[in-house]
Amino acid sequence: MGRFTSRAIVESCLARIADTDGKVGALLSVRAEAAVQEAEAADRARAQGEGTSPLHGLPLVIKANLVDPEIESNCASKILQGFRAPYRAEVLCRLRAAGAIVLATANMDEFAMGSSCENSALGQTANPWNLGCVPGGSSGGAAASLAARQVPGALGSDTGGSIRLPAAFCGVSALKPTYGRVSRYGLIAFASSLDQIGPMARDVRDLALLLEVIAGHDEKDSTSLLDPVPAYVKLLSKLGDAPRLDGVRVGVPADLFDSDLDAGVQRSVREALAVLERLGAKPVEVELPHAQLGVAAYYLICTAEASSNLSRYDGIKYGLRVEGRDLDETYIRTRSQGFGTEVKRRIMLGTFVLSAGYYDAYYRKAQQVRTLIRRDVAAAFENCDVLALPTAVGAAWPLGERIEDPLSVYLQDVFTVLANLAGVPALALPCGFTEDRMPLGFQLLGRPLAEADLLRVGHSYQAHTSWHREVAPL
Repeated sequence: MGRFTSRAIVESCLARIADTDGKVGALLSVRAEAAVQEAEAADRARAQGEGTSPLHGLPLVIKANLVDPEIESNCASKILQGFRAPYRAEVLCRLRAAGAIVLATANMDEFAMGSSCENSALGQTANPWNLGCVPGGSSGGAAASLAARQVPGALGSDTGGSIRLPAAFCGVSALKPTYGRVSRYGLIAFASSLDQIGPMARDVRDLALLLEVIAGHDEKDSTSLLDPVPAYVKLLSKLGDAPRLDGVRVGVPADLFDSDLDAGVQRSVREALAVLERLGAKPVEVELPHAQLGVAAYYLICTAEASSNLSRYDGIKYGLRVEGRDLDETYIRTRSQGFGTEVKRRIMLGTFVLSAGYYDAYYRKAQQVRTLIRRDVAAAFENCDVLALPTAVGAAWPLGERIEDPLSVYLQDVFTVLANLAGVPALALPCGFTEDRMPLGFQLLGRPLAEADLLRVGHSYQAHTSWHREVAPL
């Protein structure tokens, strides 16, 4: 603390953005002037003995589906260009109360629908490790910004892996909290029973710092949990510089390495498990008999909820309004510049599965499968403390390669959707590289509200490995 002023940090981030974002395209808007002013105010407060939070005066990036009156919250969609909400997301209220500075909004798949960040209507984001590859999605802009060293931390949203998948593709860390641990008030909804806001950073200690600030009960969110928030940072500090994992049981699904995993992912995950074992953790074989049904159940549930949530964007309540033109012309203009292909696809799928004659066959059945997956995960945790899984089946693929094959992109979520369906927390960590130096990752799932356990294991792993310190070649 005190080695740098907040203004110097913000200006350094702005300079880095100017140098790199023309190549990466991670950001949709940058609050340069306002951020410098807020940094100067933070420096004055600190000089007067105020602003003791570790986040005070630090710049962050937020996904463009978090609302704030001072920021355009467009969800990377033409239909919401220019939209500013009259209220502020609860997580942003908490960050501002801690003195953090929102420096920029990050690109994303439109309305958070996608796993590659190629579905943005407002620009293309590249992976800083290889500008010809996708950064993952839907929080791809936030992950790419972190990998490009533009900011020290970010907030994204995770519906079926949307912060963990880009974290794996870009070589950064991310945490999807327990459903209800972090308020969703002010998050523009995709699938309300699955969405969770979570922190993204380059290491676990920074994730703990962000989570401790944004977590906690919020009476404005009916799904918010009442449970108190642990002092995550203090818990990690007590572990020391070379923490061990003696007594921690790591559950490994029995058929994990029989699945259609890329050879590089198999190798890196095996090596990560070996590191955990050397630190004292005990591997335990567990069963997840319905895991293979997760992707199908997830895409039925999330599209159904999306079709309901997005019905409000009818060209009247939201959209591009042009002063002096009548409603009919405004409506036509809004719809012609409205939803992109992927969003339309999911609305149509969701509307179909909720329609008369198909509701029981699809949506109800998917919810029944969700219950089975919840039970499988709960049963697994009777024999282990954390579950270890790959984050993705492979590394980032070339831009444009799978645009015409959405099913292959949906299948990338096979390991990540389990945490969202079960409502449990999940921590994504970098754990290696392919032969052509593209990042690979694995994830740890925990019991409900056991974020502290995940952070402990992740922090111990990162204390004995260096994958999270690797720098993208920009």
